[in-house]
Amino acid sequence: MLQQRNPDYSANEELMPFQLPQVPYMSPDLVIPGVLDEALKDDNLWVPTSDSVSFKPLLLNTSSGYYINLLRVRKSGVLSRHRHTGAVHAFVLKGRWYYLEHDWIAEEKSFAYEPPGETHTLFVPEDVTEMITLFIVHGGYTYVDPFGKAVGYEDVFTKLEATREHYKNIGIPESELEKIIR
Repeated sequence: MLQQRNPDYSANEELMPFQLPQVPYMSPDLVIPGVLDEALKDDNLWVPTSDSVSFKPLLLNTSSGYYINLLRVRKSGVLSRHRHTGAVHAFVLKGRWYYLEHDWIAEEKSFAYEPPGETHTLFVPEDVTEMITLFIVHGGYTYVDPFGKAVGYEDVFTKLEATREHYKNIGIPESELEKIIR
């Protein structure tokens, strides 16, 4: 929506930043410049979950129960079968993937929305050597077998603990982790 200009404002006031205090208890802004460039240069920033899968946390929002991360897969095949409790938004930055349950393919520069309650099996095709996708995950997800029996779960808190452990093991200060927690 285009903001209407107040006729009583001078040109100087129009360019003036907001002059009142922000709302109390508001979380600080978070800006991570060149996040993809830095992530691709420094493998230490990626938290390994297996020999071919890792994630780079960008925001761990424990107060609202969601997280944003880059997921990197360097091997074809099934990554996981899981059911979401909240919505998921994905933007493919490199490579491609799909769900065995659907007929669409999420390719480079594609956006995907996954509704709460959906269960699917993420698959990276044989000819993809590296897949990187930005995921915004609300709530958590439950890993399930082909018949829906729960075999594990993941949420912002498990992501936080995995990141904390990885950073500790490679000597990244806890203060670096605290920068991305809200």
